[in-house]
Amino acid sequence: MTFYDEVGGMPAFEKLVTAFYREVALDPVLKPMYPEEDLGPAAERLTLFLAQYWGGPTTYGETRGHPRLRMRHMPFHVDPDARDRWLRCMRIAVDEAQLSPLHESTLWDYLERAAYAMVNTFEPSGIGTTAAGRPTLETRSQDSTEN
Repeated sequence: MTFYDEVGGMPAFEKLVTAFYREVALDPVLKPMYPEEDLGPAAERLTLFLAQYWGGPTTYGETRGHPRLRMRHMPFHVDPDARDRWLRCMRIAVDEAQLSPLHESTLWDYLERAAYAMVNTFEPSGIGTTAAGRPTLETRSQDSTEN
């Protein structure tokens, strides 16, 4: 039996991802990182990815190919603040999933390692609202074309 089966299959991952994206939608730094107006497509991709990773259907790989997580996240400004916000949203979702302690610990360990691996910059600016007047990627690119 796989981890996927042990935690309840696709419904468990759908519940986790639904709670996660509910929190992302409220975050002023994370929400702008999702280009679709609706978070539905991102939620579907994450659900399929997690299900496949943990031993469920291989739909993600069949439709999207190899995950290549770092490459897929490179267009986004993933700094430690974004990572920590992502982890906060995911922590809420994992807690709501009410998994057994062993499953919760196993899942959280993976999510935490993955989040740290996605950090691709330590620059203090990025996509989303500006904090303390820091430029966003959009305004930095506009500045460089004006010079």
